[in-house]
Amino acid sequence: MTRLLRFLTVGACCAVILAPLALLGGAPAQGAASTDGQRPELAYLKQVNRWRPPSDPQLLFLLMAQFANAGRHAEGIDYFNGVLKRFEAGLDDTHKALYLTAVASLRAGRANDVFLLGRIGWVRDTLKLLDEAKRLTGGEGFITRWMSGLVRAQVPGFFGERDAAMQDLVWCVAHADKAPHLGWMREVYFHLAALHRQRGEDVAARRYQGLSGFDTENKPATFTTPFAEDAAAGHTMSPRSIREVVPGTVYLLSGFEFTEYYFVVSADRRELIAIDAGTRSDTARAAHEALRARVPSLPPLTTVLVTHAHWDHVGGQRYFRSLNPSPRFIGRANYKDELAHDAMANPATLQRFFGKEFHLADVLSYRPDVLIDRPTELIVGGTRFELLPTRGGETDDALLIHMPEQGVLFVGDILMPYLGAPFVEEGSVDGLLAAIDQVHALKPRHLLHGHEPLTRIFSSTAMLDDLQVQLVWLRGEVLRAMKDGSERGAIHAANLAPPTLERSESNVHLAYLVLRENMINRLFDQNSGYWQNGLQGLDAPTDADRGEALVDYLGVSDTQLASAAERMVADGKHELAAAVLRWAQPRFANSPRLDAVRKLAYLKLMEKYQEFNPFKFILYSGEIDEFTPQINALPMQGPRPAIGAQRDTVPLVQIAMVGQKLGDQQRHLFLEGPPYRSPAAPSLKRKPRYDPGSGKVA
Repeated sequence: MTRLLRFLTVGACCAVILAPLALLGGAPAQGAASTDGQRPELAYLKQVNRWRPPSDPQLLFLLMAQFANAGRHAEGIDYFNGVLKRFEAGLDDTHKALYLTAVASLRAGRANDVFLLGRIGWVRDTLKLLDEAKRLTGGEGFITRWMSGLVRAQVPGFFGERDAAMQDLVWCVAHADKAPHLGWMREVYFHLAALHRQRGEDVAARRYQGLSGFDTENKPATFTTPFAEDAAAGHTMSPRSIREVVPGTVYLLSGFEFTEYYFVVSADRRELIAIDAGTRSDTARAAHEALRARVPSLPPLTTVLVTHAHWDHVGGQRYFRSLNPSPRFIGRANYKDELAHDAMANPATLQRFFGKEFHLADVLSYRPDVLIDRPTELIVGGTRFELLPTRGGETDDALLIHMPEQGVLFVGDILMPYLGAPFVEEGSVDGLLAAIDQVHALKPRHLLHGHEPLTRIFSSTAMLDDLQVQLVWLRGEVLRAMKDGSERGAIHAANLAPPTLERSESNVHLAYLVLRENMINRLFDQNSGYWQNGLQGLDAPTDADRGEALVDYLGVSDTQLASAAERMVADGKHELAAAVLRWAQPRFANSPRLDAVRKLAYLKLMEKYQEFNPFKFILYSGEIDEFTPQINALPMQGPRPAIGAQRDTVPLVQIAMVGQKLGDQQRHLFLEGPPYRSPAAPSLKRKPRYDPGSGKVA
């Protein structure tokens, strides 16, 4: 197997064990039946995984995560057993191991629901499945060893599995380069800390607890996310890394803050060009100085090319302006229109995203020295750039920056899944679709976005061409449903999936999932007034009004409220639990039980969205001040490999984003095995293309 992406798989395996396995007592948990309409992500992933074994197995593990997070373990076990039986004849050993690991993971999460007399046998059978998965991969599959270690670390001591758990987890530490990314190591460290505490080895326990980033010995949710949250520093999308897109010429710096930093060394080696200016002056300085330390011969910065005037792309300009000599800034002529949008955002929300050190004034003082209002050729130090104005999906002032000789295209946020920041009025579905045509015409080898996840998800012109067709269909269906009177929630619950999507590759399936919810939201927002379908917006009851209805009119007590919210969480209705608590909890300000269930609800929401919706992850974590430390690779000795280098050339300590390839190249797997394509997969015929002139698919 050669294509397991290293993004978004994280939450999939991580959400499988929702609580320690209690095998000695208690009755099976009773929960209300859930429907797929309440979990459109789950319904979609079930559909995608039924078509054929995904060429990108992360879709399998994302589905496993959604089953687990929803508390629907039994359903998930039956589902994966069914698809394993259906596809087994065409699977190699590595892929069989992946399905067995999914089944075993969900069985582990369901242990509390098994009657006591059968529970011990249930756990032993689960461990046998994990052993078989390890056998099929020769003990070299990171996922299988990771899951085996976590499950064994949590079973009661009389099973005698703690030494085996230690072996699996220590193996994961030694082979961290096979992990999807460093975020997977959070749970490895956490459970190693617990095992060492059980042995009375306090020094080792404290060390691993510190490495995990968790400040508690008990937690109700599992996190292997690459995302990190910090009150002062804000959100980061990945661990820190410095890599070369084009060796010696184009440098990519990830994990220094919310956005990416790109630097280009000119052909004559005398000038440095920055692509965008970051979010804050302190992080812009840190990124620039880190690159200078990495490349001592780095020339002075002379030019900053701005892809668009959003907070996180111009907010660090004050640092760059302070350099001597000061570089020139080049951006779109209509930048002021975007700054007007920037100015309308809630400062408290911005600080949740960008940290307490973020200053909106640094954004609003941005003034480019050179204005671009038409396609323009620019030569800096012998390097040719094509500056191409576009509309894009996020802002009206987008600028594509093309390096034709190097095959590099910097696209900023033209494919931002949220179609603009969700908390301001901006974004354009039509602009996104048209921008895909511009990218298609340029056919870059390296397609570089403003944020690390986007570079991995929207990775090539081929997948974008296919995705465009699916999005055109989605746009039409959403607008049709709105005209028919559907509420926004009902449109989400409909699990809209294009009829042509089954023929698409797994990377398109993933990208469609990431975009679908946000595209529905933006279309609904921009194509309806403040009175919306279902009488939404006619009145404006507040959370306090709803709390009054619950407490004063329905007579709900704090005990009843806590009990109901706990049941909602157990049934996977985390959003509903959080909403009800938001309404009524202020009426019971001194209730430890309500405080606990509120925190649990938001932790489960963070767990649910930790791989495919970072903005929700940010806001949910902020509601409970739950900060997730960044986990970074150890310093490397010697030169770092270029992006796309083979994994076996990468030292163990370079595990932040090992093996990823950008542009049209494929990503590496962390489970070894031959390339896999389902024998049952339909042949891929020529896909239709979107005609921006007619607005139709041809």
